[in-house]
Amino acid sequence: MRRVLLVVDDDASIRQTFELQLGRLGFVVHTAASAEEALGRMGELAPQVILSDIRMPGLGGLELLTHVHRARPDVPVVMMTAHQDMKSAIAAMKAGAYDYLVKPLDLDRVELLLDRCFRELELRRREQRAHSDAAEVPEDGSSDGLVGRDPRMIEIYKLIGTLAETRTPVLLRGETGTGKEVIARAIHSNSSVAAEPFVAVNCTAIPESLLESELFGHVRGAFTGAASDRKGRFELAGRGTVFLDEIGDTTPAFQTKLLRVLQEREFHPVGAERPRRTEARILAATHRPLERLVREGRFREDLYFRLRVVEIVVPPLRERPDDIAPLAEHLLAKAAREMHRSRVALTADALRALRAYEWPGNVRELEHTLTRAIVLALGRVRDALCVAPWAG
Repeated sequence: MRRVLLVVDDDASIRQTFELQLGRLGFVVHTAASAEEALGRMGELAPQVILSDIRMPGLGGLELLTHVHRARPDVPVVMMTAHQDMKSAIAAMKAGAYDYLVKPLDLDRVELLLDRCFRELELRRREQRAHSDAAEVPEDGSSDGLVGRDPRMIEIYKLIGTLAETRTPVLLRGETGTGKEVIARAIHSNSSVAAEPFVAVNCTAIPESLLESELFGHVRGAFTGAASDRKGRFELAGRGTVFLDEIGDTTPAFQTKLLRVLQEREFHPVGAERPRRTEARILAATHRPLERLVREGRFREDLYFRLRVVEIVVPPLRERPDDIAPLAEHLLAKAAREMHRSRVALTADALRALRAYEWPGNVRELEHTLTRAIVLALGRVRDALCVAPWAG
């Protein structure tokens, strides 16, 4: 079977590299220097797969993706970019990109991706011959709040784009301070119900005796001090999102009630005779080893599987040192804006100090350290970093 590719990139060296390297692997490689040229030659070239840069003069890659999906929804489009940002990754996956690659490209990985793509195309052709199914194309969108170019973070960005238009539960795993709530907010803000509330609940910050009332509400007279009806977080969320942080620290008794919400989509306010319905999506997070808690009988196994329909594991900051510099720049700019201070600069010494530290508190600790630096620094962050116990 001929494997026909169309590479769209305004960089001539990228086009030539693909022509030479992928041509040697047996692919038929056509190239275009712009999205406009690619669209004009679609009928002539009949590509089976398109690899396109995102940022190009004129029409961008996401606009090309939209045009291709309208005219040829059967053609997978792989997006490429030298800008490792969450916005483009999420937008690409939500718009229906087959995958998202970050330059400089690893050609071995590109070959594996294309092999997988063509295998899936062949399977799809067989299924279409048997069932004649039609495909739907998700809409475009973007989000803010996450920074990082580590390959594991890129995969998370892609997952955010894929999950944003579903209502499936998601379990976020990772150490304290890695940004699990930021990811949950990104899933919500990119969804079709982004205008609905995002309700975050830290399960460890609410006493166990009040947690049920906080989440499900109560009716007047349900207990001492219940002077009036009160809506809980699930009711306040409407069709939006309830984010349950530190779900691994809840008791089995509470877990039983939460399981009913997931299974039946209904809950009982404390003291109420009749249940109420909820359409809220549930996202949960924990740093606890849930599998061990299940074995020890401290976490319900059926709830574990209900929450873990999709799992996102957030890597600790010490495992992605290349993300420290862009994260630091982002957090410094954010802190300066919030405190109405002039932007300060990271010196080479300061950056080396940041990279040398293991950050047990992860991104949260980095943010607090840089905020302290903004408060104390007159112009350059290095002077302020010296007050941190780890900076020497």
